[in-house]
Amino acid sequence: MSQLFQNSGSSSFTEFVSAYAPELLPRRDEVLATPVGDQVPHATTIVAATFDGGVVMAGDRRATSGNIISQRDVEKVFRTDDYSCMGIAGTASTGLEMARLYRVELEHYEKLEGRTMSVKGKANRLATMIRGNLAMALQGLVVVPLFAAYDPDRDGGRIFSYDVAGGPYERDRFDAIGSGSIFARGSLKKLYREGASAEDTVMMSIQALYDAADDDSATGGPDMARKIFPVVAVVDADGFRRLTDEQVSGYVQQMMDARMISPDGPIAPLR
Repeated sequence: MSQLFQNSGSSSFTEFVSAYAPELLPRRDEVLATPVGDQVPHATTIVAATFDGGVVMAGDRRATSGNIISQRDVEKVFRTDDYSCMGIAGTASTGLEMARLYRVELEHYEKLEGRTMSVKGKANRLATMIRGNLAMALQGLVVVPLFAAYDPDRDGGRIFSYDVAGGPYERDRFDAIGSGSIFARGSLKKLYREGASAEDTVMMSIQALYDAADDDSATGGPDMARKIFPVVAVVDADGFRRLTDEQVSGYVQQMMDARMISPDGPIAPLR
């Protein structure tokens, strides 16, 4: 038996568990009697934007069940390994489960192969996991993540988004997912600058989330009374790091002070 465990024939953790203990994995082939839809909490808006030498990902903290706020401080941005992260939109519980399993998947590969997976390989491995959730997605338990990583071969950040069937699409410069994505993406289109620093990119990401919350009721803005702020992560050559609440609150306060004068936020120059 020990020999079997040492030579599983695959560097995939999920394939290994599927072969030896499938009952430990979440069931992806179950068909529910009725679609659950809005009965379960849904995570909402995630944004990501590249800068010279890395990428920033940020997510709001609200989860909703229909028109009810089910949680105000849910976390939707996760470290997946030392040089990558993912954010989740859609069914919160399924997304959290996928994020945990994906992190183990990457760790398992690294231990077996003795090296980290390429950025493209990481993106494709996540696509396989999303595709495995298709049956549940058809019942309303949709999870669509956003993946970002630092690529040492390019000395820069890369961003991948997905459709519900797992198709990976690399995005240039920035992207957003979730119910407020159309507003966040419009804000990033206005604010994004080539050659921006990590600090400027963090600020534009927080601005984009605020713009999304301004027009999308399912996206939560910063809660100054409860001190609930967006989750913000930076991934560069030094690895993944999550900004502390104190650091994020400084950016938020700076933004709010400016919005007291200009409620619609920064204005993009015409030339």
